[in-house]
Amino acid sequence: MTQPDPAENLREAATPGAGEVTATVIVNAPAATVFAAFTAWTKQSEWIPFTTVRVVEGDGGEGSLVEAVTAIGPAVLRDEMRVVRVDAPYEVRVVHCGKFLRGPGVLRCTPMENDRTQVVWHEWFHLPAGAAGKIAWPFLWPGSKVSLTQALKKFGAMVESGRLP
Repeated sequence: MTQPDPAENLREAATPGAGEVTATVIVNAPAATVFAAFTAWTKQSEWIPFTTVRVVEGDGGEGSLVEAVTAIGPAVLRDEMRVVRVDAPYEVRVVHCGKFLRGPGVLRCTPMENDRTQVVWHEWFHLPAGAAGKIAWPFLWPGSKVSLTQALKKFGAMVESGRLP
């Protein structure tokens, strides 16, 4: 039995899926500070609820593998992300390449006047379970949008207060 080709797996996972979610926040801090805070991967555990984040391979830059494990009671979701592009302090791109969560994601930091930064976090997940996943997505999407937005607001507050990076 042949092993799956990791490069092919990453290419397939990098194709945008039908489950799309976006969150935006304005942070009262320069883009370089905001970007550094976001790419301090292990610190994400402090602002993403029920989640522990660690760098599994690499230094957190391009080519690194980052793992986020979300646990709520007995339910555990493991999210593996390959960092595929870093354009500091403006953009970081990842590909969710695990067994369950798959698809590309991007975080963009756009500098604004008065040392403010607009942060846009966008994900395009592949939906599991074929047609059933597509039918379920409109019911799951609002919760995904709310939780992503709340996490990003907490992130912004932590950057503004100096607790991040």
